Amino acid sequence: MTSTNTGLPPSWTVRVSRTHNQEYFFNQATKESSWDAPFGTDQEVLSEYLKKFKANGYKPVVGDDGKVRISHLLIKNNQSRKPKSWKSPDGITTTRDEAIQILKKHLARILNGEVKLSELAKTESDCSSHSVGGDLGFFGKGQMQPKFEETAYALHVGEVSDIIETDSGVHILQRTG
Repeated sequence: MTSTNTGLPPSWTVRVSRTHNQEYFFNQATKESSWDAPFGTDQEVLSEYLKKFKANGYKPVVGDDGKVRISHLLIKNNQSRKPKSWKSPDGITTTRDEAIQILKKHLARILNGEVKLSELAKTESDCSSHSVGGDLGFFGKGQMQPKFEETAYALHVGEVSDIIETDSGVHILQRTG
């Protein structure tokens, strides 16, 4: 099976400079960027990953089976496709804008290293996957809503997405495999 691990420390991800058409390293928490791999990088794993990343047209590496594994935190709102959840079985009254504001606070805490997405999902996610820390398991193309899938496949393992919106509500995704 193809290794999809980048070898980078937590909060670090690989990006590509449009100007130089070369990869660089970006810390999602501090917004720091560097041409050199950060301290704590497993250089051997990173080197192997970067070969595959370049060969893949500078797209995140996916396993041999074409699947990715995602955990997410979902906040539903009164415009969601099914505005009910385990937390609010009688119906959700939160507005779309309120849901986005809630997720912005959660995202800041995740990126600052205060809490892991999987821990927050257990208590804050409106998805039934909350009981397993938001883990949706492995899935392939065509199995999720288009925006969700597009975001999932654009992430490197360990990377956290910005807030995205689907018919289900607003989400933060983290690629775990």
